[in-house]
Amino acid sequence: MIRARRARIVATLGPATREPEQIIALARAGADVFRVNFSHGEHSDHATAIARVRAAEAEVGRPLAVLADLQGPKIRLGEFRDGRVELTRGQAFRLDRDPTPGDSHRVCVPHPEIFAALKTGADVLLDDGKVRLKVGRFGVDFAETEVISGEALSDHKGLNLPGLAIPIPALTEKDRIDLDFALAQGVDWVALSFVQRAADMAELRQIVLGRAGVLAKIEKPAALEALDEILDLSEAVMVARGDLGVELAPEDVPVVQKTLVRAARTRGIPVIVATQMLESMIHSPTPTRAEASDVAAAVYEGADAVMLSAETAAGEYPMEAVTMMDRILARVERDPRWPELMAAEYPVEDADADALVAAARRAADSASTGCLAAFTTTGQTALRLSRERPLQPTLALTTRLATARRLALAWGVEARVVDIITDPEDLARVAVDEALAAGLCPPGHRVLILAGLPMGSPGAANILRIAHAPLRR
Repeated sequence: MIRARRARIVATLGPATREPEQIIALARAGADVFRVNFSHGEHSDHATAIARVRAAEAEVGRPLAVLADLQGPKIRLGEFRDGRVELTRGQAFRLDRDPTPGDSHRVCVPHPEIFAALKTGADVLLDDGKVRLKVGRFGVDFAETEVISGEALSDHKGLNLPGLAIPIPALTEKDRIDLDFALAQGVDWVALSFVQRAADMAELRQIVLGRAGVLAKIEKPAALEALDEILDLSEAVMVARGDLGVELAPEDVPVVQKTLVRAARTRGIPVIVATQMLESMIHSPTPTRAEASDVAAAVYEGADAVMLSAETAAGEYPMEAVTMMDRILARVERDPRWPELMAAEYPVEDADADALVAAARRAADSASTGCLAAFTTTGQTALRLSRERPLQPTLALTTRLATARRLALAWGVEARVVDIITDPEDLARVAVDEALAAGLCPPGHRVLILAGLPMGSPGAANILRIAHAPLRR
């Protein structure tokens, strides 16, 4: 089942999409990657969801990826005596570590790291920025603040410190337990939330040890200061605009998005643009025009994937949301100006680029080329081709199902599992047969083949061949 587009769709599973037939319907509507959010639900729920994605994969006949999204150190307030309080602009409000339920003048913050990170005059954002406080006097276990904006606050709302690095590890004890479970379930990607420093990704990689791809969620402004080092240790990245939008000014978020997409494309790692893409479709069968334009902008920038969160996890119209996302992506990719605009977002010529990949990319411009075929063990050859954004589809041929599933996130890549090839003379036959079977190459057109010798060994491609699909079979 081939999609008529290169950009990919990530759909979040949840109460609205937990049944087997719903997951199959999402895949048929165009979802390529299914996100399992470990901020909600029990392990038994997640195990069921993952098993149902695997069943859907067999039903639709193409690899589907599972992305395990770890919760990370979400910092929340304690409780209020009556569950909710009213605040007044200009009033004093104390944050402290006293576990006694709070009132309109104070509340517990059970995270000592917060007080260690504070500075006089710093902003404290509560409830996704709906309440803003200004820090005055503070110590190791308290902070006296002034209410700058916001009128109401309730139990367990989130807390953010814009512009300040919080000395707290990105992997919590809960995350470690969830990670062990996710890896045991055979997930394809693991996303680490609230990454702030390269050491966060290094720790994740050390635990994962190649059993899944590792993805950095960029949600904290502190991560932007160490972006190069973080991306050097990441195999994919997510522009998580929700929390970024809390700590950054709204006008800064589009600039950061463009910066992150460019940085990921330069490195050749998949990049997902996420949060509020079709948010009105949580309760409406159609998106706003602004939302459609937002999704389209990510495609014009060359993002590998766009993500739906509550739209599919808890929304009233999950199938319609995926269908609409698919329609927007396909429409942008039919725009004659799309290749030029996408190329303008990646203007850097890489002198160290793989010479064969560059040659294949140039050869693919011929009108007689139907598709590119990359024989790959780890997926790296297919990702290098994807980085160059050829307009012809890339057929990734691998003996590893795990590799095929992981490549479901990559722009323009269709992955298929094939038997081990020992004779290089079989390359053309297998590539042409698979390209025709997948409908990626019209009869009589060329298939450009990238492979490496010895066959089956991870490493750089060192063979570029041209084969022709027969007019008749």
